[in-house]
Amino acid sequence: MELRQLECFVTVAEEANFTRAATRLHIVQSAVSATIKTLERELGAHLLDRNSKRVLLTDAGAAFLPRARATLDAAQEAADAVAEISGGVRGTLRLGMMTSVGLIDLPALLGEFHRRHPGVLLQTSAAPSGSQGLVDALRDRRLDLAFVSLPGPRPAGITLIDLTASVLDLVVPADHALAGRRSVRIAELDGMAFVDSPVGYGNRSIVDRAFTAASLSRRVAIEITDIATGVEFVRHGLGVALLPRFVLGGLDGVGTLKVDDADLDWPLSLAAPSNRPASAAARAMTVLARAFLLGPAPG
Repeated sequence: MELRQLECFVTVAEEANFTRAATRLHIVQSAVSATIKTLERELGAHLLDRNSKRVLLTDAGAAFLPRARATLDAAQEAADAVAEISGGVRGTLRLGMMTSVGLIDLPALLGEFHRRHPGVLLQTSAAPSGSQGLVDALRDRRLDLAFVSLPGPRPAGITLIDLTASVLDLVVPADHALAGRRSVRIAELDGMAFVDSPVGYGNRSIVDRAFTAASLSRRVAIEITDIATGVEFVRHGLGVALLPRFVLGGLDGVGTLKVDDADLDWPLSLAAPSNRPASAAARAMTVLARAFLLGPAPG
């Protein structure tokens, strides 16, 4: 039994699809299928049910999966230990990102990480379903770390390092009845049409929670995946929006107001799965991200 066989099996199990697994492993699908068949032959049991549209684990596969993961984690820890002693961090770091992260200079952060750890291959990706999609990818072991915005209770199985936050302010068209004011109470926004992110995005969750807490309703008329474009939608009269302050500098054609009586803090955190050990590369990224925004960790 080889580590590559275990890696192929675990990846197919996580993706529930041979094609996606092959893409993630950077090999052809036929090679993935052949590797799984060889593993099953060596074990004398079928691990995957290929008779449905979605690849499913057999009972044997479900029993084998946590052991296979533990073996891969142990092998990675052993490789990390050797790499650290020999003076370098190596491996692959799969990093999830939100579509708009203006609170942190990501190019600068990733560039500094690459200079410090040139032996690490950085793979970055964004989830079209927002922070919740990134959390799901962490739980499914498709990511090692992710920058997320998760207001409210901490998700199970996820460790969060809070990095920074921004307040969401109300943005209205220049000719809106509220445009000349400096602040507003959330009750005054009841029933208005909003430009907002889809469900699953952190900023959408913050606003939904604030309106629910105030027993108010609103209508999301336009959904956008990049909050940096929200001002333009408001400028053209398609609704009002609650947007983080880092996208609101130097605006023409809109008015901005503070919401006095609602919790509209938009947090940015670094998330990691809590049910498996972090690789040396993940630990190095965590230390660097903290230093960028929080300063060196105490002690």
